[in-house]
Amino acid sequence: MDDNEMWQAVQTCDPAYDGEFFYAVQTTRIFCRPSCKSKCPRRNNVEYFKSSAEAEVAGYRPCKRCRSDLPQYDPDRDQAEARSSLTTISVTGKSLTSS
Repeated sequence: MDDNEMWQAVQTCDPAYDGEFFYAVQTTRIFCRPSCKSKCPRRNNVEYFKSSAEAEVAGYRPCKRCRSDLPQYDPDRDQAEARSSLTTISVTGKSLTSS
């Protein structure tokens, strides 16, 4: 995989590349998955890593949006599950607060 292919994956937030590489933004010191929905960085500020461990050793911290430190985290799935739970609670009339 070359630099152009990885950059294209970052620009399009392509989940097919998750686990293949991570990208880090030098100005923020944060690393992300290719599918991260964060603002697209400037290409000249991006560095690529084969693993999250390599990015952390290089001094980057995991993204709080895409949770690049958690291999099994799928932000789209987890958000859908959370919305589904909230819908179920509002439909059944259950209260989130204690009486």
